[in-house]
Amino acid sequence: MTTAPASGRPILAPEDVDALLVLPALEASVAGQVCRVVRTASHTFRVPRVAEDPAASWTEEGSEIAVSDAVLDEVVITPTKVAGLSIITNELAADSSPEAAAEVGAGLARDIARRIDEALFGAQAAPAPAGLASLTGVSVVTGLFGEPNDLDPFAEAASVVEQQGASVGYWVANPADALRLAQFKTADGGRLPLLAVDPTQPARRIIEGRPLLVSAAVAEGTVWGIPTERVLLVVRQDADVVADSSPFFTSDRTAVRATMRAGLGYVHEAAIVKITTTPADPAA
Repeated sequence: MTTAPASGRPILAPEDVDALLVLPALEASVAGQVCRVVRTASHTFRVPRVAEDPAASWTEEGSEIAVSDAVLDEVVITPTKVAGLSIITNELAADSSPEAAAEVGAGLARDIARRIDEALFGAQAAPAPAGLASLTGVSVVTGLFGEPNDLDPFAEAASVVEQQGASVGYWVANPADALRLAQFKTADGGRLPLLAVDPTQPARRIIEGRPLLVSAAVAEGTVWGIPTERVLLVVRQDADVVADSSPFFTSDRTAVRATMRAGLGYVHEAAIVKITTTPADPAA
């Protein structure tokens, strides 16, 4: 890694930016695991979507087949900028070792990963992309943490998604809710947890055959069921890491800025399911 006193000089080669910033950010984010990640060099990314399937019908031999056209539209995803700023010493900025470059990129990648997750599971204002909490067409299942404590809402949610012709790839919960689910037992007074575990990854918890992931960006009291192929995370290929020592000249430090452009798209909102706590009884 090299730097210079001049302002706005890249400190990583383009091929290194991908390895030290983009890929770590995607790996650190839950969004990078539960979404279908698409890399693009375009300003916008267009995904075709079938709004209405053509209709087939039983037809007599030799008779004319009724014409039925599919209704097509598209989802347009425009990645927007997510940026992080880190202040490092000039000694570290001048260090040419791979470890120094990795250290600079790691902190920025973690922060960008948090911002992407906050966008996916929230409803933030522009320029952040529209998140799941802003969608109006998702399927909703209530009963999370109802009595008795069981996993029936997850079975119902999985069925709802299957009725849409999709499949839940991952469940994502707030850490507090994930803890409550982990404390469910197979019987009252028992010690055996209700959640299954993945023998190949003992720390990973399984519900209805799908992994349960944790993100602080998910609102407490909500668990999302994500059909991976129906939720897109589009990442532009123009990420960069730039250094500028001029703002901190008197303290012998350098500002390191990382920018990455990402967008979210939903090709089938009804195939996304939100499991919520049982609504309060208005008569109570």
